[in-house]
Amino acid sequence: MKNAKTLVISLVVVAVGFFGLVFLLPKLTGSSSSPSSNEVDLSKYQLNSLISGNEDNGGIADHVKGAKDAPVTLFEYADYQCSACANMNSWLKELLKEYDGKVKIVYRSFPLTNIHPNAIAAASAVEAAGLQGYWEEYGDLLFANQSEWFYASGTSRTDLFMSYFTSVTKGEGDLPKFRADLSSANVKQKVAFDSAISNSLNISSTPSFFGSDGQEIDWVKSDTQTKAETLQIFRDFINQQLESTSTE
Repeated sequence: MKNAKTLVISLVVVAVGFFGLVFLLPKLTGSSSSPSSNEVDLSKYQLNSLISGNEDNGGIADHVKGAKDAPVTLFEYADYQCSACANMNSWLKELLKEYDGKVKIVYRSFPLTNIHPNAIAAASAVEAAGLQGYWEEYGDLLFANQSEWFYASGTSRTDLFMSYFTSVTKGEGDLPKFRADLSSANVKQKVAFDSAISNSLNISSTPSFFGSDGQEIDWVKSDTQTKAETLQIFRDFINQQLESTSTE
């Protein structure tokens, strides 16, 4: 694994009908040491396909954003405590809307524990919310409020995560169950399983993306890359995949 580092980037002012600041996404490097992440036998799985719930992942299947029957698949490996992943989360929503029904994103957690001490706790909170049907909504809220819980720990972190759950569920979720699931065996297995996949692919930075052919998508081309340029790289990939499927 590479040493932990953050690429230094600059603000780029661009005109897109109005002036705004666009940040190039910094890929954060590190390693994951999720519980039992090295004890999972992955040889029986097709890692570039959807994985259903089973005994290895705590019965929690791959999470999918977008239409599950979409012809193009992106596999995203990300860390909820990664600022680059938070930015990319909102950008990818634009792509999903633009390519409605044509692309889906399979999200797998990769907590970079050597630089993000809250990464596993955050991933566990999202999985716990997912057990009650709020996986995507809770993840979005966690990314949006990243600065609020980034340095939190212990009881204060748990209190924040519980307040987010109440907010996402509009008070209709089972809060005691959510709190219990934060440290449940099934949630721990899911986080460890996703981490094991990430490690097996030699991923050392987040967010990282792969296509359904198992090839990593080279989405960072320069240290002055804008949001528009980043999205275009993904558009080019998606369009190429759509063209390939239409000729098969």
